Amino acid sequence: MYQALHYASMAPPAQSGPKLWSLFGSSRKEFKVHAVSVTGAEASDYIPKAPIFLPEGPWKEVPGGVTAAEGFKAAGIYGGLRAKGKKPDLALVACDVDAISAGVFTTNMVAAAPVLYCKKTLDISERARAVLINAGQANAATGDAGYEDVIECANSLAKLLQMRPEEVLIESTGVIGHRIKKDALLNSLPKLVNSLSSSTEGADSAAVAITTTDLVSKSVAIESQVGARTVRVGGMAKGSGMIHPNMATMLGVITTDALVTSDVWRTMVQAAVDRSFNQITVDGDTSTNDTVIALASGLSGSTLIASLNSHEGMQLQACLDGVMQSLAKSIAWDGEGATCLIEVTVIGADSEAEAAKIARSVASSQLVKAAVYGRDPNWGRIAAAAGYAGIPFHQNKLRVLLGNILLMDGGEPQPFDRAVASNYLKKAGETRGTVGIHISVGDGLGRGQAWGCDLSYEYVRINAEYTT
Repeated sequence: MYQALHYASMAPPAQSGPKLWSLFGSSRKEFKVHAVSVTGAEASDYIPKAPIFLPEGPWKEVPGGVTAAEGFKAAGIYGGLRAKGKKPDLALVACDVDAISAGVFTTNMVAAAPVLYCKKTLDISERARAVLINAGQANAATGDAGYEDVIECANSLAKLLQMRPEEVLIESTGVIGHRIKKDALLNSLPKLVNSLSSSTEGADSAAVAITTTDLVSKSVAIESQVGARTVRVGGMAKGSGMIHPNMATMLGVITTDALVTSDVWRTMVQAAVDRSFNQITVDGDTSTNDTVIALASGLSGSTLIASLNSHEGMQLQACLDGVMQSLAKSIAWDGEGATCLIEVTVIGADSEAEAAKIARSVASSQLVKAAVYGRDPNWGRIAAAAGYAGIPFHQNKLRVLLGNILLMDGGEPQPFDRAVASNYLKKAGETRGTVGIHISVGDGLGRGQAWGCDLSYEYVRINAEYTT
């Protein structure tokens, strides 16, 4: 699962794109890369943007993703790190000032070198100014050499940006067991830094550069009132496979211009992750590299938030929850081989945590996911998955709906039109829409949600051929 530092321890890709330079030379001394920056328009030539799944709230969507908040710039370029293709593979998000930082990471014991590096760095520093992300190599299970690669990359970028090495954080995604193509990355850093932009195009190019098997890039930003000031929160994420609660194969960067203390920010980020990225599942696998880095510049001019329970603190928490949930749903929607998003909502539990656990259990059920793909309104699988979640409830209070079709009530099956229910699932699959599963387990106030996707034959094909 995602574990916060200090807390709880806290349409297919286009076949062609713009012509770009490629790497050449054979020996270590001769090896060079001509890195080429990519604009937002060019980035969309590789993969389109995901739909926006923002929940309702006191905010409005704004353009800009990770650069929407004051003080942030981003870039994405092709640096020659991918095994094939010329899609951008190197991204950078940088802040003009020392930003309050937080990180939440995989709980997989085979944690990647960049995960270990970020944990150690955040343990000694409350602030950061840059997040460097590469796609192509996970740099996981690479031993001491892989860790030294991370340190060298961080030091080199820090020198170019004229900041301390501990202000640089690093994320990686790609094939496990492969070290970063360090020469290609280091040779690309000057171009990457020179490409930094506060524009939407800069944010879009970075969102594309961090993708692997993703069919869409994931980016969103909102603007809302926090106290008497307007604050922005934005983010980008990647993920399509190896997605399971306690985080998924996913990376994320969140930015805000709110002014907040370190301890409050780190607690907020963990809470938002628990309500979003820790509530999605695609295939039941938890990655070695899962990382969410969140930076707060404080440049909005808002009042310092020093309490979670203050009015401003609750407003910022809601914004953070909304952005992360939107990105999390985009990841589930883009699940490998998926035809639709599954949203499970549970009410009537004794607490939010208990409702969330039941929702995760249903969203994670391979039988439920297969039934949705087969357009089979099999309420028994839903009831069973809720029942084995490990949360006590009286089965005579169990109520299950598929969309607005009542399948079970009072713990007993209800008469329903199977053809109508099947067509509901079929329509969702044909339109890449959302299948809503609504469950009530009692009279409590606890409410929770989880998101997943259906399980198709295409998922097996994609993962059977991942490294071949």
